[in-house]
Order: sequence, then structure tokens, then C-alpha cells
Amino acid sequence: MAAEKSDSIVREIAGHDVKISNPDKVFFTKRGQTKLDLIEYYEAVGEPLMATMGGRPTLMQRFPDGASGKNFFQKRVPKGAPPWFQTTTMSTPNGTTSNAMVAADLAHIAWAAQMGCLGFHPWPIRADDPAHTDELRIDLDPSKGTTFDDIRGAALLIKDYLDELGLVAHPKTTGNRGLHLFMRLEPRWDSYDVRGAAVAMARELERRHPDRLTAAWWKEERGSRVFIDYNQNAPHKTVFGAWSVRARVGAQVSAPFRWEEIDEIDPEQLTMERVVERLESAGDPWADMYDAPHSLEPLLAARARDRDAGLLDAPWPPVYPKMPNEPPRVAPSRAKAPDPGDD
Repeated sequence: MAAEKSDSIVREIAGHDVKISNPDKVFFTKRGQTKLDLIEYYEAVGEPLMATMGGRPTLMQRFPDGASGKNFFQKRVPKGAPPWFQTTTMSTPNGTTSNAMVAADLAHIAWAAQMGCLGFHPWPIRADDPAHTDELRIDLDPSKGTTFDDIRGAALLIKDYLDELGLVAHPKTTGNRGLHLFMRLEPRWDSYDVRGAAVAMARELERRHPDRLTAAWWKEERGSRVFIDYNQNAPHKTVFGAWSVRARVGAQVSAPFRWEEIDEIDPEQLTMERVVERLESAGDPWADMYDAPHSLEPLLAARARDRDAGLLDAPWPPVYPKMPNEPPRVAPSRAKAPDPGDD
């Protein structure tokens, strides 16, 4: 039975008073974790959370009635935010602007959690430097017929390739069935360059491992291979944040881990409580990522080689305008067949 609602409480977090209404409201029904439990979890992982998310515009996914309830994306910070709450103007591909939350400190995270945010989706830029993308994000989601073991194997193949280039990406679970790899970049390139580098990486990996990995945008062409989703690096795209709790009844976390753990990691077991225990016993698995950002040049060189070989750009998502050098944005099975009478 869900706990009865209690009066609001006020917690001082990062120098700000955060009002928490109904702190005993159950958000995760499997073990009965409450809204206050969620906020205390974020306090417990605050240092590594801020290391990866701090200062970034962040899209909030809200579940006012907890993980089992309906949800919506909060594209604009709602009225009633405290006066210290920081926002920044973000633009969508069609030019629509909104005032997005900036993850300025842990109080902002707690306020969003108080509002039922069970999903933080940070942009790969900092609010104070929107022109430069400082993360390349590799999204590995299971295709039909693939397993989590296939995802593990794909991640290791990507690691081997990046090792050759002197680049390091850091792994995390998605909080569900996939994996993300994050590479911190020197803030020198925009999102178009970062996406182009991700396209080149995906294509090279497909050439090396055509039976296991694919850069095919159209699902009908992927088969049972693991898709390297390069378009998660397109401008204005966000990825579910590290250390963020998923809207699942078991309170699973999108949890960073070390490469040497990959064969034993079980995303289902990485709940709020377990992630805090891991952090307390072994520290932040991504701690060395922040002091050594990488150059994108090796992957941009791979993109240049593909262009010189005559390759077009890869398809973009449908919400984006037609891009230069992009092939027809239509699934191969729906493309118009050439007229046999045309010469």
C-alpha cells in the first residue's frame, strides 16, 4: 500500500531551500521508494552527477504520479520555479525556442525531482558555450533478434577501434536494455562536426564487423546487427543522463561502470540503492574522463576519407530539414523504382 501523503518539507541543498511536497509519495512501486528517496539518492551521487551534467541545458521528462504513471517532456520550465533557478534558451530544428533548465547545481536536480522528473536528458553542450559540443555519445540499442550480450560485444569492438585512434569512451547502462558510451571532447567543434564524426565511426565499424554492427539508418536494413545510432549526435539531440533514475518500477539507474566490469554488469540490478553502494565502495567510474578531453581530428579524418571515396552523408531524422549531401530520406523498400524505359 502506498504511503500516506505528508506535509511538505524544506531541504537545504547546494545553498538553496528546496520545498518538497508530499515527500512520502511512492514513485517506484516494486520496493516502495518515495519522492524523498529519489532526492536523497541524487544527494548521495551528487558529486559524479554534477561532474557529468553540471552546467548543461537539460530536458526534463516528468512523471507526476511516479514511474507507473503518464509522462510528458517539459520543454519549458514551468511557472513557479524558485528565483534562483537557472534556465537558458534552446532552439529546436524547426526554430522553436524554449527556456530549458540548466543543471547548475544539485538544488536544480532536486527541484526537478520534486516536480516528478524521472528522466534527465542533458544536451552535449554547456549553457555558457552553446556553440561547441563537448561530448560524443554512442548509443547502442538492441535491434530485433539481438541480446544484451550482443550489445556488450558491440561496445568492446568500438572500444578496440577507439583504442587504435588514441580515444577513450566511457560506458554506462541506459537503465534499460542498451549501453551508452560517452567521450568527452575538447570544446572546438559544433554538433554537425560531431555527428559527422559519429557517422564515419559507425561506417568504419560496419566495414570491419559487417555481421555484428551496422550504420544502417533504416530498420529494414539492420537485420539482427547492433545499430550504432550516430544521429543521437545531431544538433539539439539529447541522451538519457548518467546517474539518472529511469521511470521503471524497480528504480533502475543509467549507471556508469568501468570497462573491466562489462562482462558482469547487469542493468536490472543497478537500482538506486545498489548504485550508491557501488559509488561508496569503488568511487566514480568516470572520474578520469573529465581531465583529458579528446580531439575529434582522428574521426574527422575518417569522415574526410569517406567523402573522398564518394560517400554521401547518412540520413537524418525526419524532423530535420533536408541537409547538404544527404541521400533521399526514404526507406529503400518505399523508394520509387526506376522506370525501365528510362535511359
